[in-house]
Amino acid sequence: MSAKTIKKIRPLQLVVIIFFTVSGGPYGLESLLSYAGQHGALLLLLITPLLWDVPAILAVSELNSMMPIEGGYYQWVKNALGSRWGFYEGWWTWLYTFIDLAIYPVMFVQYAAFFFPDINNYKEAICLVIVWASAFLNISGIVQVGRTALILSAAVLGPFLVLLVAAIFHHTFRTPLPSPSISHIPFPSLGLALYTVMWNCLGWDSVTTYAGEVENPVKSYLISVASAFVLVIGVYFVVILIAQQSGINATKLSDQRFPVLGEFIGGHWLGALIAFGGMASALGIYTAVLLSISRIPKVMADDKLLPRKLHQLHPRFGTPYLSIIICSLVVSVLVLLSFDELLVIDVTVYGAGLFLEYISLIWLRMRDPDVHRPFKIPLNNAGLCLLFLIPIAVYAVALCGMFSSTGIALLPALFAIGILLTAEVIWQIIKRTRPVSD
Repeated sequence: MSAKTIKKIRPLQLVVIIFFTVSGGPYGLESLLSYAGQHGALLLLLITPLLWDVPAILAVSELNSMMPIEGGYYQWVKNALGSRWGFYEGWWTWLYTFIDLAIYPVMFVQYAAFFFPDINNYKEAICLVIVWASAFLNISGIVQVGRTALILSAAVLGPFLVLLVAAIFHHTFRTPLPSPSISHIPFPSLGLALYTVMWNCLGWDSVTTYAGEVENPVKSYLISVASAFVLVIGVYFVVILIAQQSGINATKLSDQRFPVLGEFIGGHWLGALIAFGGMASALGIYTAVLLSISRIPKVMADDKLLPRKLHQLHPRFGTPYLSIIICSLVVSVLVLLSFDELLVIDVTVYGAGLFLEYISLIWLRMRDPDVHRPFKIPLNNAGLCLLFLIPIAVYAVALCGMFSSTGIALLPALFAIGILLTAEVIWQIIKRTRPVSD
């Protein structure tokens, strides 16, 4: 089968793939109450996505409407700023996604331990099975990934719907809400709280890398991204509200994750149901993120920025199978990294790439003002600059919070800065080995 005859996915499948790429459910938010406290958790959960995600969604929607092509954000930055910055964008995203992917097989094992306490003795083997089963699924094509995401979405969202019903029957919502405030939060804790919410809401640009495999990509992305955003934030708010109103100890929730909330409200059976949802979430996120990142090396190889062999497509499925295999090999080595360190590295590196997309949109508005844009942010260039200053400010506050910490967060933040600097080193190597222009 050639790449031209690949089956394409429809909006409903795209919604659930976006849901898993960006979120995969509220798993990972468990530490928010511990970092932000009763007064700050819900406030940060509502404000941060508006300041961090909405500008990104708007920028991605306009850029994708101009260029709904395979490679997504890499192609946008390259077209606007040249090959050098396009390489930066692709390289940073590739590296941060390796690190991001490594957490999900480990997360699967953590939730599976609810049922099998000794499973950690076999963690490495189980992680490898997940990595390579997901690789095979991705090689078989985007439609199979979309169908799998539909099934897993029910397994992820179903337990939290049951949790909501149980919370209502147990009169969880009788306690008045604490007055919203972040003034009491120590600055390092505020940084960690911001990183927690930002990490659980990133990846809106990642879902554009396979735009060529989506039916009517401009319209489908606009509808699907808006639907996924409402779904993600709605689920997050309800679950954290339940946790806050239940009176569960915030440290216990952070340490033992959402299954302990299920046990606290409904008993062991509900804890087990939520643990099962956590396992499904880990599988769904891993598969969806691998789908998005595997397209980047292929298009970079087309531009001679990576080895030409990465351009090869599977003769039957038309997928970039070598890229998928390389991603899986690297992740197989990284599955032992810890969650908190990965969270800081992910958001730091991802944010740098996202800001290149903001710059690209502003530059394309100035350079090509008459190019057709089926979707256009209703702001002039000055308005765009002010809009994009908002997520930059959120990013700066979170990063400064990390650097003010003397604990676990400082070293990952410094490591992330080191990762960003490798792009220039690799670019200089490429320039010396093959003819490319800036």
